[in-house]
Amino acid sequence: MAQHGMVVTSQPLAAQVGLRILQQGGNAVDAAVATAAALNLMEPMMVGVGGDLFALIYVAKDHRLYVLNASGTAPSGATIKHFNALGYRWDPNNWGPGSGMPLHGILPVTVPGAAWGWEAVLKRFGTLTFKDVLQPAIDYAEQGFPVSERIAHDWQLPLALPLKACCSEFDPDSIKVWMIDGQPPKPGQIFKNPALARTFRLLQEHGADAFYRGEIARAIVAKSDALGGTMTLSDLADYHGEWVEPAVTRYHGFDIAELPPPAQAWAADEMLNILEACVPVWAPGQTLASLGPTRASYWHFLVEAKKLAYRDLYRYNADPHFAEVPLKKLLAKSYAASLCGQVDPEHASNTGPRGPGDDRGDTIVLSTADKDGNMVSWVNSNFDEFGSGLTVPGYGFILHDRGYLFTLDPKSPNAIAPHKRPFNTLSAGFMLKNGEPKMTVTLMGGDMQAQGHAQLLVNILDLGANLQAAAEMARFRHSQIPNELSLETPLFNSLGAQLSAMGHKVKSVNGSSMGGVQSILFTADPAGGFYRGGSDHRKDGQAVGW
Repeated sequence: MAQHGMVVTSQPLAAQVGLRILQQGGNAVDAAVATAAALNLMEPMMVGVGGDLFALIYVAKDHRLYVLNASGTAPSGATIKHFNALGYRWDPNNWGPGSGMPLHGILPVTVPGAAWGWEAVLKRFGTLTFKDVLQPAIDYAEQGFPVSERIAHDWQLPLALPLKACCSEFDPDSIKVWMIDGQPPKPGQIFKNPALARTFRLLQEHGADAFYRGEIARAIVAKSDALGGTMTLSDLADYHGEWVEPAVTRYHGFDIAELPPPAQAWAADEMLNILEACVPVWAPGQTLASLGPTRASYWHFLVEAKKLAYRDLYRYNADPHFAEVPLKKLLAKSYAASLCGQVDPEHASNTGPRGPGDDRGDTIVLSTADKDGNMVSWVNSNFDEFGSGLTVPGYGFILHDRGYLFTLDPKSPNAIAPHKRPFNTLSAGFMLKNGEPKMTVTLMGGDMQAQGHAQLLVNILDLGANLQAAAEMARFRHSQIPNELSLETPLFNSLGAQLSAMGHKVKSVNGSSMGGVQSILFTADPAGGFYRGGSDHRKDGQAVGW
């Protein structure tokens, strides 16, 4: 708990970078950019300036929540015809995002949005500049930091070459940057990235123009051209993110604001709506609180609500500039009530033809808050571990592979097309009460994110857990296409057999696939209130404040 400001994220040194910015007079937005930049060095498999960004920013003086979409767009040559000519075709067994798409290499690379987003939030709401907020990350990149056990565990560079039938070879430029003597860093080894420091110095000197119109842009296109990609200098120069409106529902008297399409986060709202409408139907006289997490039916209801929400997510979610996503209908309370009869309170449902798994996604989330009441919920990502597996030589960052989440199904609203944004698993949320900020809602990890947001909120709003306890409570992760239910081992040991008897295809997993909560809750007080941070034990994270 702290009164004057707080930063919560998945790596302690990065959290302390943000805290330093707050203590030096920066605000929550300044601290968020500084923390994200430090994580480019400290969790480089998860996040980089070559990736995507979304943020929800509560600005206290405006009494308003602002939502940024700085996710990437497909390059000019990204057509189904082009992918088909290279041997990639839609897989009818995979009816979700990613069907037919290569996971790594140059083809799933979209225009990175993070650098644009960093500059956009600083210019609109920050009090500092790139010169100030990038300097701590530059210092760490040049001097290094000791790699922890958890980060070493995640340090898995993917194969990224060749263009056709990818992938069977590493990118030599990636080996040079991300390996030490040809091997991933071991716990305790000092990792440096002077090339990343060079990139950040260019941003300090020239702003995001260095990335989208300057020498970094030319280096990105040169890398793409050398590997058979289709990204052009115009694709980068013409890129822009956008300010959008959140997807909002009300749950137990609180407004839950989530990212709208093409992000998946809005599915958390639909999941909560279904639970609110249907638990009294599925278990008359009961609530989630009265059932409690020691009963199999409690988890059964959560999982079935998730299946219904993700059914709509996979059917409709896409870039709203290219396809109509009927969000108003999908988040209506009446629509949620109409779905209750599709669940058997005693037996698991099918989600559709079983196909390959859909549990990709590696991401960072962070939360910041300052003395003036500004709060930031932030998600920044390479998509998969080390993204495309391709490094821009001389600049120390990975190109992300978010385009993997397009589909090559020409009938899908999420079919790949030039300048289109793909279905995006990134999720960030915000909880408000009567228009006032209460809590950032964050949890990273592919398709875990929206279902994880809902579980976190149920822990707090139904079960009464405090923020740290809510972050640490056992979670499930349901994969929609294979219809598999992963339970953390203690939960599996307690209730796995009962859920299996109900027809769920259950397996025991450790916490590494359950994402990590990094959230801040504001508690009002006659003296002005204070912040409470919650940092998930499944990561290296830390909540720091002053």
